[in-house]
Amino acid sequence: FAMTMLLGGGATAFAAATSDLVFDGNGSFNGPHGGQAITVAVVRLDDGAVVAKKSGIVSKTANPSFMFTFPGILENGKAYEVDYWIDSNFGGGTKGVCDSKAHDHQWRVPLGTVQGNITHTEKHRPAETSDVCGVFK
Repeated sequence: FAMTMLLGGGATAFAAATSDLVFDGNGSFNGPHGGQAITVAVVRLDDGAVVAKKSGIVSKTANPSFMFTFPGILENGKAYEVDYWIDSNFGGGTKGVCDSKAHDHQWRVPLGTVQGNITHTEKHRPAETSDVCGVFK
């Protein structure tokens, strides 16, 4: 069985559909991390590529305590995660450097396979940290 496809005027390339990501943290971050620097990275899981990074400061009073917007960064049909760390330097560490989990809180948040725009709100989960510093080296 053979199939022939005729394309009038040549083939047309189609760009992959993309979606937006809004990643924020609720007020539970205010007390333990208010005033501290936060850095986030959006990681595509199929190849481990960091497709975007942003930094900011955790608010001491606002809810959300941080918010990062990434327009059109997610390719539909691909899986992603957000890795982030807060430069807390609890009991040691170096300002501006992603230190061990004992000093800088850090998390990995799976977003799953993207099918449209995502808004994800995090809550402070100190017992559920992950080693993500390698993403920020």
